[in-house]
Amino acid sequence: MRTNVRRTAAAALASALAVTALVACGTSSSGDDKPQSGGGSTDASAPLDPKTKVTLSIDCMPPAAKAAELKEWKEDVAEFNKTYPNVTIDGRSTPGQCLEPPRFTAMLKAKSQPDVFYAYFTDLQQVLDNDGAEDISAYVTPASVPALGDIDKNVLDVLRRDGKLYGVPTSNYTMGLLVNRKLFHQAGLDPDAPPRSWEEVRAAAKKIAALGNGVAGFGEYSVENTGGWHFTATLYGMGGEVVGADGKAAFNNATGRQLVDNLRAMRWEDESMGKTQLLKWGDLQKQMASDKLGMFLAAPDDITYMVQQLGAQYENFGMGPIPGGAATLAGGNGYMIKKGSSPDKVKAAIAWLNFKTLSVGKGQFQYDRSKADGLPVGLPQPAFFTGASKTRDDELKAASATMPVANFKSFLDNPVPGKPEPVKAQEVYKVLDKVMSGVLTNKDADPAQLLGDAEKAVNQVLGNQ
Repeated sequence: MRTNVRRTAAAALASALAVTALVACGTSSSGDDKPQSGGGSTDASAPLDPKTKVTLSIDCMPPAAKAAELKEWKEDVAEFNKTYPNVTIDGRSTPGQCLEPPRFTAMLKAKSQPDVFYAYFTDLQQVLDNDGAEDISAYVTPASVPALGDIDKNVLDVLRRDGKLYGVPTSNYTMGLLVNRKLFHQAGLDPDAPPRSWEEVRAAAKKIAALGNGVAGFGEYSVENTGGWHFTATLYGMGGEVVGADGKAAFNNATGRQLVDNLRAMRWEDESMGKTQLLKWGDLQKQMASDKLGMFLAAPDDITYMVQQLGAQYENFGMGPIPGGAATLAGGNGYMIKKGSSPDKVKAAIAWLNFKTLSVGKGQFQYDRSKADGLPVGLPQPAFFTGASKTRDDELKAASATMPVANFKSFLDNPVPGKPEPVKAQEVYKVLDKVMSGVLTNKDADPAQLLGDAEKAVNQVLGNQ
């Protein structure tokens, strides 16, 4: 999902300062795609020749405010340059870490994106509409990305259109049920076995709310597109669709009604969701971190935000799969390469991304370094490796974990198929906010009318009326 910050944990970075200093080994401002010198090969499937001389501008270099991350970036550039001494990494940092939505769109329209630019999975269509990314299918091979065969095909396919690959993933997430282990214990519940169905969620929420003292059993969003986002996640878990294969709204049915009726029951009959509603991203995290909330739907990186920004402890949280388990909302981010880049630049970009983001034990997966630098280790994401790469990555992560990985066992042992966000997601979510806010703020709201009105509005967004 794209909100006014780039995905959930990005809220923790919203105050990051822009920096103008570039990494010491990459200070060249040469972003122009002039002919590069060196031993470049015309064979796209061949990896980068170490003799090739090329400069790459890359965004999302950590800002000065993220000292540990910036330190690791510089170390990785230095290590990368041991193999490719003639590749200059021109790292760029922007306010808010990476790019905010309006700036991202403006950048694409102006064709001013760096050679290697960050994007969410859901950005692909916008990028292609603006002819912004190079087709890298021929360049991404087992020779250039050794772990390619162990990258989840479903993740890579998110970055494909019409059989062409336009990016490589750097992180991904799926949503589950985040639980407050302290409140679970106090309510006589087992935090190692979080609820797996909405009937179980409702029963657990009542027990947690019965603790009193302003504690809510379950929390939900309903404004700023976050309500529609969670409506979608919940519906996916129940086996439903927001937009059907025919391109029309597909939620005004028995499954959608069950979703709304369940929320209505928890809010007004059980009184297990608290009286304060119209909540957005950040509100539930504050409640959870202060032990005032027992459960909500989230991605694992919400835990890092609560620990790093709200003073909570990793030990206090756990996760289970999304209730229903039919599917779960999945998302992530990756890097794309600017359209029109020379073959040498494309190869250099793939070489850098392979080292920094796709190699077990290196770059972002060098967990012992992350632990030594005080960064969190042990969250069940990124989760795009399979096979031998996953086995090795799991071993390395567990060896350097800074949090109790057993708390995520239920989530990890019961994987749920990921499903991408619907088309025109933000516009659809804005409509679905009204369903969520309506049922959570008005005891007499008519679920059938809420869903019917939303169906009409979403079909207008989708161009069906």
